[in-house]
Amino acid sequence: MTEHTTTAAAFRATLARDLLIAYKRKNDIVNPFMFFLIVATLFPIGISPDPQRLGEIAAGVLWISALLAAMLSMDNLYRADYEDGSLEQLLLSPHPLYFMVLAKNISHWLVSGLPVVLASPLIAYMLNLPADAYFALFMTLLLGTPVLSLLGSIGVALTVGLGSRGLILAVITLPMSVPVLIAGTMAVQQTHNGAPLTGYLAILGAMLLVSITLAPLASAAALRISIN
Repeated sequence: MTEHTTTAAAFRATLARDLLIAYKRKNDIVNPFMFFLIVATLFPIGISPDPQRLGEIAAGVLWISALLAAMLSMDNLYRADYEDGSLEQLLLSPHPLYFMVLAKNISHWLVSGLPVVLASPLIAYMLNLPADAYFALFMTLLLGTPVLSLLGSIGVALTVGLGSRGLILAVITLPMSVPVLIAGTMAVQQTHNGAPLTGYLAILGAMLLVSITLAPLASAAALRISIN
């Protein structure tokens, strides 16, 4: 019981520490969110300002913007800890590394993913997304963006020791993120066409459960390889 309580306390302390650091570094919060807004608002300029056309592609635009925003913020997940040596201390901790990595992943999503989810209805309105698809968009992003953070954590952990890792990180992360992108976009489009949303939410929920179970384990193993 004591060990369990200690691990739980370490989990909460890691989560609180990362959130406090993100709060002090306002750019970690503002940059991904602003990037999401910029990418989403530039699509009408590059494609077409026609409202009907925008409504047809709005779901894909928002999901692509969310994915790119997650990619932008991904490098901050372990970089600062690696540079100041606290990542090595985390690896030497007596607590299971799985829970420490999971705490950092949750913090990353709260900082970079949750603001995107909350802002998505406003951008959807700007892109003329049909009103009956708003709930589907919000729920799919709520389930899908944590998966993007968890999958991206694996790529960051594998490349944390590399000096230039932007392209390598994209090559590792993007293929794993494509199924989430497809499921989220299809859910919004098919729901608008009359299909039930529950099946798509079940698929995204299963992806989230699998990611929570396996991604921190893979990230922990990758961190041990990268640091050692």
